[in-house]
Amino acid sequence: MENDGASCSGAVESKAGFVLGNVAEVVEKILTFVPTKSVFRSARVCRLWRNCARRVLRTRQKMSWISASGSSRYEEHILLRNMEEALENVFLLPQTVLLMMDNENFTGHHSSFRHKKAKRCQSEDEVDVMDRLRRLLPGNCEILCVITPGIVLSPSPTACLIPQEFMEGEAGFSLLFPAMEGVHIRPFHFCKKSLSDSALEKAGLAGNPDLKVVLLFGYDAYKTGAARFLNQLLEPLGRNNVLIAGGHVERVFPQKRDCCSPGSFGVVGLTLSGPKIQGASVLLDQDVSMPAAAEVTIRRLKAANIPESNTVGFMFACVARGHNHYNGQHNVEADTFHKLFPGVPLFGFFGNGEIGCDRIVKENYTLSQTDANGLQHGYTTVMSLVHLG
Repeated sequence: MENDGASCSGAVESKAGFVLGNVAEVVEKILTFVPTKSVFRSARVCRLWRNCARRVLRTRQKMSWISASGSSRYEEHILLRNMEEALENVFLLPQTVLLMMDNENFTGHHSSFRHKKAKRCQSEDEVDVMDRLRRLLPGNCEILCVITPGIVLSPSPTACLIPQEFMEGEAGFSLLFPAMEGVHIRPFHFCKKSLSDSALEKAGLAGNPDLKVVLLFGYDAYKTGAARFLNQLLEPLGRNNVLIAGGHVERVFPQKRDCCSPGSFGVVGLTLSGPKIQGASVLLDQDVSMPAAAEVTIRRLKAANIPESNTVGFMFACVARGHNHYNGQHNVEADTFHKLFPGVPLFGFFGNGEIGCDRIVKENYTLSQTDANGLQHGYTTVMSLVHLG
């Protein structure tokens, strides 16, 4: 009887091995349940598995994200620590990554990690962060990292989507964009040395009829000449049928920054182009200081009729808003967005000035017109929807 059992077990293993080595449909179905990093490892088994892995990876075209909040016991920011483990379990291959972290770990002009005894210079922090990200992410991945006073994020995709506003403590998120059919995402970075017509065209900000959304973040905007510089960029964009959203932040870590002189002002951001992209935004001005008024304004995004699948919300608010603006009531704007769009994750920041305006899609997909001055605000919130097809 024991020999019969061993023989039966061997037969089953033999049949299973035959199926896994010869039936592509079965292998492909199994790989759909496997995180992307494990799919890459599986692709080394044999030619059949490699071909199945390639087909599975081509289907993973929806954005994902990693979020973190709390207090890190380590020298680095809690988001960077959490990404190391979380990236093992994502179901996409990131092509472009947008990270936002609070400035809790990056304080003062001589930024330092608060757990370290010796202060380190700003460039050292930047090198550490970008080197860490390059080790975590694929080598050809475009990385844009933004440091802000406060963070708005939704928990991880496997948890509930109730967004949270963090004006204190460590918090951050990374939006992971894979290669998507009909969607082209390009990062850009301009300082006063690099802004030119040819550079704008190369970034997809000029001469690009498919441009639909521009996420734009200015840094060192208080310095002389920064306002004029930003207008050079916003004026042509404001005349186009393009959604513009963003604001002014504390610091940025672009992937390449050799064009900037120390202390130079500039802008970074992402252009989103393609026939499948849709976007709309509303502006909560300074007078909107009650939850009911916030809901009335954000509800206008419903008029855009943007599909809520594969869609992300962005909230760029003044650091003077949040619970300070709503008589001590926390999470007002994020909760209102979730009430109206329960299936859409929300991300953003509390910053030093907002960029955007009311742009609601009309029947022929024409956005409301504006000018450069009408795109820059203070004490407001820009709330946007971006659909990725």
